[in-house]
Amino acid sequence: MATAELARRIEAVRRFSRFYTARIGALREGLHNGPFPLTEARVLYELNRRNRPVAAELVRELGVDPGFLSRILARFRRQGLLRLERDPADARRRVLVPTARGRRAFEPLDRGSREELARLLEPLSDSAQRDLMAAMGTIERLLDRDAAQPDIAIREHRIGDMGWVVSRHGAIYAQEFGWNGTFEALVAEIAAKFIRDYDATQERSFIAELDGRPVGSAFVVRDSARVARLRMVLVEPEMRGTGLGRRLVREAERFARRAGYRRMTLWTHDVLVAARAIYASEGYAKSSEERTRAFGQTLVSETWDKSLE
Repeated sequence: MATAELARRIEAVRRFSRFYTARIGALREGLHNGPFPLTEARVLYELNRRNRPVAAELVRELGVDPGFLSRILARFRRQGLLRLERDPADARRRVLVPTARGRRAFEPLDRGSREELARLLEPLSDSAQRDLMAAMGTIERLLDRDAAQPDIAIREHRIGDMGWVVSRHGAIYAQEFGWNGTFEALVAEIAAKFIRDYDATQERSFIAELDGRPVGSAFVVRDSARVARLRMVLVEPEMRGTGLGRRLVREAERFARRAGYRRMTLWTHDVLVAARAIYASEGYAKSSEERTRAFGQTLVSETWDKSLE
């Protein structure tokens, strides 16, 4: 990446950090008008949230210097907020246990945090709150490589989803494969026909949603009385490696079987290596291929099929 562009992005992150820390009151002398500065308040939160942690757990979670944490814990012990107990599973270890006084000290901090965030969210519309949740989720997933698998819901399409499907197909395929706008136009035509001719007994949409925003899609459309077609399978780049693509394909197959179809067919291209790997591992077989000029590229288009019987 060019040095100038990286410098601009660094400054953008710093600007956001300054904005957010000021907005949530992290720079005040006492967090949420309490007696504890930010780091001490966070340690007190972890002590009350976790079940008898050891100090090493807090060091890993908070990313603080062990000596710095040790001084905070010693201060909490002097203030009667914390006591050490022997770990029943390992007599060499001491677990951290908040006292009744420590739990009482935590309650106004927890309440103040909830009230302050409520004041932050309440002026926003439901749509704006969803956007905010999605943006925060994206930041967390991109920066936390050790994050747990995301909790992804799969639902049918709603008003506005098709615009996302068309837009993201166009943008992702242009960026990753250099396909031109005729591909986005084709997806728009497929999406428009799906909406216009939608038959809920024979066709179905699958929109994967995370933190209130779409992150994947798949569609089953009627090809004939016995054959269903799998279309517009898409997974956002940030969701790759989570198993979402395979999950969407399986959901589509389950619906197709329930709808009485005997076979599933799909159209893909040789450059879509990851998608083709999913299809092959799920029992699809390539039935035909053709070299063609499409979407500004020379491609090999392929038809894959799978029996549903």
